[in-house]
Amino acid sequence: MMDQEKIKQGVRLILEGIGENPEREGLRETPERIARMYEEIYGGLTEDPSIHLQKTFRVDNDEMVMEKDITFYSTCEHHLLPFYGKAHIAYIPAGKVAGLSKLARTVEVFARRPQIQEKLTGQIADALTENLKSKGVMVMLEAEHMCMTMRGIKKPGSQTVTVAKRGRFLEEPKLVQEFYQMVR
Repeated sequence: MMDQEKIKQGVRLILEGIGENPEREGLRETPERIARMYEEIYGGLTEDPSIHLQKTFRVDNDEMVMEKDITFYSTCEHHLLPFYGKAHIAYIPAGKVAGLSKLARTVEVFARRPQIQEKLTGQIADALTENLKSKGVMVMLEAEHMCMTMRGIKKPGSQTVTVAKRGRFLEEPKLVQEFYQMVR
């Protein structure tokens, strides 16, 4: 569980630190709002992603399954600013597949944690590999980072692309090509 009081105290200190009055009308309830928001946007810290991958369905083939354009929102652990974009996931089943919504839910659990995009990409790939015992997994995330667009270098629209490959995707370049064709 998150410590709501610590979050509220921290927000008050930040407001004071930037020269604001936490008691003025527009800010009076901000610490409580932020504390509630943090429970939502960081809820993945206390959630087990494997729970979403337990419900599977038997299949007799090992053809690639892809779920693409899964919207996600996460938070950069360096600046606590959002990054957001699309996740594209493919895997080669080994006798079972997950429900399509379960792939999106898995992305959501990992995205709702402060972290870096590179780690998020690998976590998703590892969870699918471990829980589905799939023959191969490939995950690609395309995201815009607010720490690059609203501060620092200020380059809105720039995209960071990360890829994680496991199993057959490491061994068979043709599968990787097929993945990229399906994403585009």
